[in-house]
Parts: sequence; structure tokens; C-alpha cells
Amino acid sequence: MLYLVTRLKSKMISYGAVIVALLISMATPAFAQMNIEITGVGQSLYPIAVMRFKDEGKLPISITDIIRQDLARSGYFKNTENGNAVESDEGTPNYKSWAARGADALAVGSVVQTGNGQFEIHYKLFDIRKSLSLGGLNLNSSTDNLRAVAHKIADDIVFKLLGERGVFSTRLSYVIKDGKRYRLVISDADGQNIRNAMNSGEPIISPSWSPDGKKVAYVSFEDRKPVIYVHELATGRRISLSNQKGNNSAPAWSPDGKKLAISLSKDGNTQIYGINADGTGLHRLTRGNTIDTEPQYSADGRYIYFTSDRGGNPQIYRMSAEGEQAEGVKRVTFKQGFVTSPRISPDGKYLAYIANIGGAYRLYILNLATGDAQALTDGTSDESPSFAANGRYVLYSTKVGGKRVLAAVSVDGNSKQVLSIPGSDVRQPSWGPFMD
Repeated sequence: MLYLVTRLKSKMISYGAVIVALLISMATPAFAQMNIEITGVGQSLYPIAVMRFKDEGKLPISITDIIRQDLARSGYFKNTENGNAVESDEGTPNYKSWAARGADALAVGSVVQTGNGQFEIHYKLFDIRKSLSLGGLNLNSSTDNLRAVAHKIADDIVFKLLGERGVFSTRLSYVIKDGKRYRLVISDADGQNIRNAMNSGEPIISPSWSPDGKKVAYVSFEDRKPVIYVHELATGRRISLSNQKGNNSAPAWSPDGKKLAISLSKDGNTQIYGINADGTGLHRLTRGNTIDTEPQYSADGRYIYFTSDRGGNPQIYRMSAEGEQAEGVKRVTFKQGFVTSPRISPDGKYLAYIANIGGAYRLYILNLATGDAQALTDGTSDESPSFAANGRYVLYSTKVGGKRVLAAVSVDGNSKQVLSIPGSDVRQPSWGPFMD
């Protein structure tokens, strides 16, 4: 966790020299893919029949399987049809027959090849309980965009049946450690379709998505010290956002994407600063005599939450986004004696954090209106929480079998899954925003 990293800053700076290979674009895939294990499901699942898309054998991958997997991972759906049966996407289904088979909804589709590597994907959704067509989508796709099409269809199903945006079309960033090498990668929300953003012989930590999903800020140790960079994903271009004396760490974007809050030790104890997204306008926001770090903007951009040990042990505090001199500082967490890693849900209602419970680092969620806090896991090595764009899930890093993996849990704690890459440590996750 960044608080502990700050405590160990002298050790951190001793890392050796590195050779960094920045890829020009996101086009080079990593060979290892995520394994996904669903370890829990929601208590009440929506039964849906997702039928095999007609003629999808023309495709190099299965649209149907990806949609089914997305819905299963959500923790809110149960696939009632898992075979290869095809249902026509023309005309009206037999609602009574499907109801008798236990389906409350039916998704059907077909594939039409329009050229070399070009396809039309047709999909329709029906509400079986209401005997109602819910419309569908007609999507054009090249071979390399089929996964995105499947995720978009799964998102449409979630929206039409549950009334909220799905997050299957969002992306993740995280760090893969293979031996002594580190890779910052971008993937689909299911951990698949991995693309390298950066390779390094030294640690990469704290990736943070810009609100428009086009850039990722992160901390790299390639210069024998922690330096903050902003990486433009489409081009591979990056800028050094902050390379001040001492530690440069914990970048966090403002909701409008115009500035970031960061942690710097250039004046002694680590404190929080504001900086424009182009690296200009550096200014100090906290003025404590202890450590202030891990800043996070509130959803409306009015406040910054951060970790501080100004009360003795680390806890989460809140101040105005203009700095603590504007309105003072308010303590937010009281339930545990050692709390770090604040993350605010997109709707501003919840705070996720890591608490030390008898030496075990565990993911918690706090209702900011009521003050009620609950553990989302029973883990001992949880770190780096990150909310999904719809606020329904929290992504984090934990240990399974001595290796670091990614895990996701719904905010009610019912649906859980583990994402791992065999033979690799996976850490420092950040869940990207909606891509409009």
C-alpha cells in the first residue's frame, strides 16, 4: 500500500537502473491470458436464455460464449441455456414455451459476413415475463473488434433488464510481475485481450485512469526513484508529470480531467499537492507535520480524501479540493485502528478502503451517509481497491496460493471472482471509466 511505500521511501530509491521499452501503440498483445474463477454468486439471479448466435461458426471467436461469461461474472444473471441450440432472431418467440423452460428473458442473434474479415452482428432481446420485445442491436465489426461487440451486447442486456449501465465494455489497467520484469497492461473488463503499455525492469505502481479513458497516470522507478508519468494510450506518448526531489507518488485525476492530486516528499514529510494535467501549476494542498498521501477526488470534485497519520495511526480524512487551508480537515474513518487506500464510488455514496485487522489487510466499504462499514472480504493481503464505473463492484489485489491475483467483489459482498495469470503476480489494478 502506498502509505507503507512512503514509510519505506529510502529503500525504494535504492532500486537499480532500468531499461524501459515503451510501446508505440497498444497493438502488441501479451501472450498470457487471465483465468477467471467465480467464487460466489448473488442471492437472487435473473434467469436468461442466451442462445447460440446463428452462423457464428464463421467467426474466430464465439460471441455467444463471451456474452454468457459476462453475464455470469456479473453475479446478477443465471444462464438457463448453455448448449449449442440456435433460436431464430426473426419473428416472435414462443413466450409460453420459454417461460415453461424457466427463462425470464431471451437473447438471440445471428452473424452475416459482409466481406473479408468484416461482419454484421444482429441481436435481439425479449422479456419473457411480459411477452415483450426489448429491441436489439445491429453492429458492424471487423475480426479484431468482436470481443468489444460481445461486451456491448452484454451491456445492453444489463441496461434493458436491470436499468443500469453494464461495465463489460470498460477496461482495466494493472501490473504483471514476471520474474524481475514488470508490465503495465490494459485489458478488457474480464481480464482478457491484454495489451502492453509499458515494460520495465523496475516496479510500476499506482495506475490511475483519466476520466475520458484515454490516458493512464502511474509511478515508475526507472530513474532510481519514483516518478509520475502520464501515458497516452492511443499513441504510447507519455510525459513526466512530476519528477521532484524525493518521492513522487499516488496520482489521482480530478473528475474533469484537468488536474491531478499527487503526493510529494520534496519538502520533507510526504504531503499532497495539486498539479495541472500538463505538469504545470504545482501547488501544495496539505501542510501537516506527518504523512499525508493517497489522495482521491470526490465524485463531484469538491473534496479530496486522503490517508494521514496525523492522529497517530493512518486514517482517512477529507479536505476541500482547494486545500486544507480552505475548510480544514475532517476525519472520515473511525471503525478500525489502521486504515489506508481510500477510493470513492462513482456516485459518491461509498468509500472503499483497506483496514489492518490483527495483521490482516482486508477490503472494507463505508456508507458515507450512515457511517456503517462492512468487510467485503475475509482476506489477509488485500490492497489497491478500485470501483467499477457503475459502482457495483470493487476490484482489488490479493494473494491466492502465495501469488498476487486480481479479485472483484460486488458492493453487497455476494458476488466474488478471482482473475489470475498462471505463473505471474498480478497487482496494482485500476478499473477504467465508461467509454462513450
